[in-house]
Amino acid sequence: MMQPNPVDTFMQEAEDLLEQIEETALGLDEDAASSEAVNQLFRAFHTIKGSGSMFGFDELAGFTHHVETVLDAVRNGLMPWSPDLTELILAARDHIKAMLGDPQNAGSLRGAGNRIISALEAMHEEAPAAPAAGGHPQEAAHAATNWRIRFRPNPEMMIHGTNPAWLLDELRALGPATITANIGQVPALDEIQPDRCYFEWEILLHSDAGRDAIRDVFIFVEDGSQIQIEEAPGTRGPAAPAPRAARGRAAAGAAESARKGSAADSTVRVPAEKLDRLVNLVGELVMNQSRLMQAALRVDSPELAAPVEEIERLVAELRDSVLGIRMMPIGRTFSRFKRLVHDLSAELGKEIDLVTEGAETELDKTVLDQLGDPLVHLIRNSIDHGIETAADREQRGKPRRGTIRLSAVHTGSNVVVSIADDGRGLDTAAIRAHAIEKQLIAPDAVLSDKQIYNLIFLPGFSTAKQVTSVSGRGVGMDVVHRQIEALRGSVAVASVPDQGATISLTLPLTLAIIDGLLVEIAKDHFILPMSLVAENVELHGAERRRNNGRNLIAVRGELVPYIDLRELFGVTGPAPDIEKVVIVRHDGARVGMVVDRVVGTHQTVIQSLGRFYRDVEVASGATIMGDGCVALILDTARLINFADRRAASPGGSAVAVNQESLCLN
Repeated sequence: MMQPNPVDTFMQEAEDLLEQIEETALGLDEDAASSEAVNQLFRAFHTIKGSGSMFGFDELAGFTHHVETVLDAVRNGLMPWSPDLTELILAARDHIKAMLGDPQNAGSLRGAGNRIISALEAMHEEAPAAPAAGGHPQEAAHAATNWRIRFRPNPEMMIHGTNPAWLLDELRALGPATITANIGQVPALDEIQPDRCYFEWEILLHSDAGRDAIRDVFIFVEDGSQIQIEEAPGTRGPAAPAPRAARGRAAAGAAESARKGSAADSTVRVPAEKLDRLVNLVGELVMNQSRLMQAALRVDSPELAAPVEEIERLVAELRDSVLGIRMMPIGRTFSRFKRLVHDLSAELGKEIDLVTEGAETELDKTVLDQLGDPLVHLIRNSIDHGIETAADREQRGKPRRGTIRLSAVHTGSNVVVSIADDGRGLDTAAIRAHAIEKQLIAPDAVLSDKQIYNLIFLPGFSTAKQVTSVSGRGVGMDVVHRQIEALRGSVAVASVPDQGATISLTLPLTLAIIDGLLVEIAKDHFILPMSLVAENVELHGAERRRNNGRNLIAVRGELVPYIDLRELFGVTGPAPDIEKVVIVRHDGARVGMVVDRVVGTHQTVIQSLGRFYRDVEVASGATIMGDGCVALILDTARLINFADRRAASPGGSAVAVNQESLCLN
């Protein structure tokens, strides 16, 4: 098996570190200069520098060193944290991302990098230093201290590629050091394993470096090691300068060790295409297992029944395990939007906080990958149209800072992602007036608030008075609606004037498998998503005749419209005298689907439609039944829309979905 390319591994880990840098920097405020968050920032840049140097990214390492210097000053109390520094750290993060995106031409980005470096150095020079306890402002930068360090490394350190001698060299680079080795744990010669470390060391270090700088020497080997750093009694004075050449080598070797160490032992990175291939293979296995079960039932052999049932159990467990691998917490997607809110609120002159909830909620990776763009559109709209300026909010008696709340929660087989703001809410009068102006509705149309809200999802609809870089072209909400429908989800809008608006996205947990209701029309089978099914009722021929052709059925005193799928699909032959109406939920209403027979629930492995069925807009996919025939998975939203269009133009043709040619047996 091919081993992963170390450079690719570095790129992946650098991407993770850059996300961590962005999230941490956005969470810092002016009072956080001495917090652990600054140490996290420093370590992240330090890791990128060391690993980048090891793999030959010298331009990257040189740039990152300047950022590291400023962060070191902040955490040692020599300069304060400020909003301007937040912006520079974010700019440095973006610059590193650009360098990693095109490493061959990193030199062409040198001008932008130099501007960031100049701004960092100017801020460093101009910053008022925080006074050290009992001394003058710059005393902490020059006073040397005696440190006693006890270091007992993880015995497997050398297996992971780190030489403890490099770490000792790096300590010597911080100042004069006396190093004593303890060999009490070394076993007899015939028991020694050459790739294990049995030594431990006690180091007496005289240095002007602070405790955090010393601990950073061991940053990559902390797991499994015992490290104690204590200030030893002794005089303070100027530390003798020492060469720092060993630091890059130790950091590089330790960074390589961190990718092979305990974290790597518990986590395996797998390319998405390999995982998708595995899911497809499991899907084929599930379908063939179903065919095997059908064949076993026809044979009616007791000797065959037991192993077939065991295979069914194992395949079901394998299916659930593989699909579980694709489930990822939504928190990482949420964290991307902190930067978006930070940048846009600054651009529009507003003060906005982003609050996230339910970050641990899991969704299929395929759904998460396609959820990003809709959420970007919705958050941008909340910032631009929903949240008022600080002055406007104060006049309305609201806090100066607006809030956007991004949350996720499990509801049955779905996940509901909500974007709520405490802004001005939706203006139903303005939406209605604009819809009339665009001739989307009649001037005398009677619409509920919910129906008016849904107008914002029409193509080209925008109430913005002018086009800006943020919004106003009328494409955002239309894109959201189409993308969520493509994910077999739905969108709901709620609003309270002057209190805010909430847009809720209901999404399936996974796109690979669904619980479906198997129905039959003549000899053809179809699948309706079980998450949309409310109930089933009977429709007698006599009741049809009493309704004089009106497609309505009374269900517990409520008239529910229905679609005759036999007629819509052009299925020939007489319908049974007693048909079934499967009632589904659509945009808050109930719509019936008339079928010949309801077979039962069916766990459906979704397969893409081939070219032959590419133009069948009412189907979102297909599945192979146990008898080898294909059942189309109906897209209820598109099915209802198609039926509405056909009702508006009675001469329209039926959907051709006869499936007799799709049987494999």
